[in-house]
Amino acid sequence: MSDALESFVRKTCAELGHDRTRMMDVVRAVQTQFGCVSNAAMNLIARELKTHRVEVESVVSFYAFFSQRQKGKVIIRVCDDVIDRMAGAELVAKAFSEELGIGFGQTSADGKFSLEWTPCIGMCDQAPAALINDVVVTELTGDRAREIVRELRNHMDPRKLVRRHGDGNNGHELVNAMVNNNIRKRGPVIFSPTNRGEAIRKALAMSPAEVIRAVKTARLRGRGGAGFPCGMKWEFTRAAPGDRKFVLCNADEGEPGTFKDRVILTELPDRVFAGMTIAGYAIGAQTGILYLRGEYAYLRAFLEDTLAKRRADGLLGKNVCGKPGFDFDIRIQMGAGAYVCGEETALISSCEGQRGDPKNRPPFPAQKGYLGCPTVVNNVETLCCVTKILEEGPATFCEYGTQGSSGTKLLSISGDCTRPGVYEVPFGLTVTEMLKMAGGEDAIAVQMGGASGQMVPPKDFGRKICYDDLATGGSVMIFGPGRDLLKV
Repeated sequence: MSDALESFVRKTCAELGHDRTRMMDVVRAVQTQFGCVSNAAMNLIARELKTHRVEVESVVSFYAFFSQRQKGKVIIRVCDDVIDRMAGAELVAKAFSEELGIGFGQTSADGKFSLEWTPCIGMCDQAPAALINDVVVTELTGDRAREIVRELRNHMDPRKLVRRHGDGNNGHELVNAMVNNNIRKRGPVIFSPTNRGEAIRKALAMSPAEVIRAVKTARLRGRGGAGFPCGMKWEFTRAAPGDRKFVLCNADEGEPGTFKDRVILTELPDRVFAGMTIAGYAIGAQTGILYLRGEYAYLRAFLEDTLAKRRADGLLGKNVCGKPGFDFDIRIQMGAGAYVCGEETALISSCEGQRGDPKNRPPFPAQKGYLGCPTVVNNVETLCCVTKILEEGPATFCEYGTQGSSGTKLLSISGDCTRPGVYEVPFGLTVTEMLKMAGGEDAIAVQMGGASGQMVPPKDFGRKICYDDLATGGSVMIFGPGRDLLKV
């Protein structure tokens, strides 16, 4: 056991108050610093967090971004979802492998590089893509893959690979990404103008019950896929017994083909945090947690900076907006490459520093969630809708959509189309209308809702995108002529 390792683990655990529930943060820090979480490291973490070694090992072995085996200083993870493969990911992978001289799942003899496949990283609109440490590289070709390896051999700094910035806040100094937002259609809810802080001030002028009533009147349903009525979820949580309650934002956008939450977090983080704060006031919570998928780690510094500015402006912290007795703050919990953590009970387990294992329900999170306390779990897009409802009123929100599906929906459209990207559309749009917008009129099939959704054939392109017909969390994958759907 090295002195450096022991000192690092002790310091990291001390900074987190030796809190067992922050194990994910400790393990992530060790993985980043030392390239693996060794047996010695696991023993030290267990000692400092006063838990059993087997619990540490269960976390390390569960998440794809953690490893007991030494990884390279630079880890190249090539995205292997269906859209990336359609765009040429296998040729890119072959180029990486040949240039590095190693196969997938291997580390170079000099310990500099590891090469891996990874599931969807939320970049299907700019595929093929790869994750190099925490740096996203997009629109790859075989030639570019070879260039990347040669550049990395010279400087071993993935950040230097970003030679151009994407649009919007991707060019912010704390983001520094080549990622593009590709916002193709801005609608009247998510991407409409807003006044920072107004929604919270209006909410705090109401009683918590009135806030919940406004959300119920707007008929807001969860935007993550399940479509449960948001106001009802809040009402159940507020009514549940318990002195401590929590608000969790699910930003673990792992469903293949989905990337709209990534765009919201890049361009509209204030709206998400405002929605969390309003939820906290409504249910009686003092703490919010945004669970950010590990693949979006490049956004963390920017999001932390946004939170710091909100604290400085009185929009978070003690007596929010001058409201006596309403204290609310938010922290960011990083994920580590586990698709299942998009499921709310698995996400809660991960926030508690455990494996992301889903739990049996009941009890539901509204009754017994984070740390056994009543908990609201809402999607990124849902919380943006909350902010708009409180700012403009439920009647305005209900002007869009259908009776059973009020408001708008963000669609992440990718695949065989000329205009992939993010579209904000009113509920009730037909598949035919959507394909025309995206330049995919010749589609032979459309996969709605990711791997867990449904494939729509041309004879059903008249169906409508809404909860009562074609429900979707936002993923739309288009397959054009010449695609073998059995191979897809």
